[in-house]
Amino acid sequence: MSNSYEHLLPPSWKSVITTWLAEDIPSFDYGGYVVGEGQREAILFGKGKEPAVLAGSPFFTEIFAQLGCEVEWHLKDGEVFEPIKHVATVKGKARHLLLGERIALNLLARCSGIATKSKRVRDLARGYGFNGIIAGTRKTTPGFRLVEKYGMTVGGIDTHRHDLSSMIMLKDNHIWSSGSITAAIQQARSVGGFSLLLDVEVRSEAEADEAIDAGADIIMLDNMEGEELVQVARRLKEKWRGKRKFLFETSGNITESNLKERAINEIDILSTSMVHQSVQHIDFSLKIQHR
Repeated sequence: MSNSYEHLLPPSWKSVITTWLAEDIPSFDYGGYVVGEGQREAILFGKGKEPAVLAGSPFFTEIFAQLGCEVEWHLKDGEVFEPIKHVATVKGKARHLLLGERIALNLLARCSGIATKSKRVRDLARGYGFNGIIAGTRKTTPGFRLVEKYGMTVGGIDTHRHDLSSMIMLKDNHIWSSGSITAAIQQARSVGGFSLLLDVEVRSEAEADEAIDAGADIIMLDNMEGEELVQVARRLKEKWRGKRKFLFETSGNITESNLKERAINEIDILSTSMVHQSVQHIDFSLKIQHR
């Protein structure tokens, strides 16, 4: 059995691509009028200056499929390539190749950038001896979350929650509005049932203790760093050993430069937006071949 990352995608994903095409070509295609509909072959090159992870091929293929073109891939998502690399070959009418070119390149550049960054952060953390989970966040681009979460998966990290329905997360505003951590957890449990994990953001050891006592599954020690992070996690795990099951999560202000201090095995989950926000895109180009 051959597994493909594409098998993760929901049935609705292809309709999203139709909206991308509608956005980019709302009326006349003036450039397409110039080039006509002769059959052409175009080469997709992976460029840049450093090795990169390919991610986003199903989206790229579907863009061109909706334009009547065929894509032959020479790499699979998740594979690392050295620039300059012949990544894929696209065949179709010249006008249609150019209709899909910019949308497809933009998509592939960002998705591959997220996968590349995700892999680098994961490998750095493993190099520091961290055995826990590296996860992205929900700080994604509206309308583009599926692609960005896909890139994280291909890069080898956890996608965290996809949306407000996939896990209950109680942050400071939820707690203040409810009156207390315990009240917020009790209300969330009453509607979330047994199937949803409950992640609670806390600012101190006392708040973490209350969240554990109230039955939270994940305790996010928000913006806690250094020795404080280590000691709080150690004390609470010892106190609640055999009494409660929970995971510790650290988040906030995590960068590659301070990753070593945050990627500690007293913590179970390290969640960060640096793997998808302000990520360096991977440079690709699509060149129609001369006859």
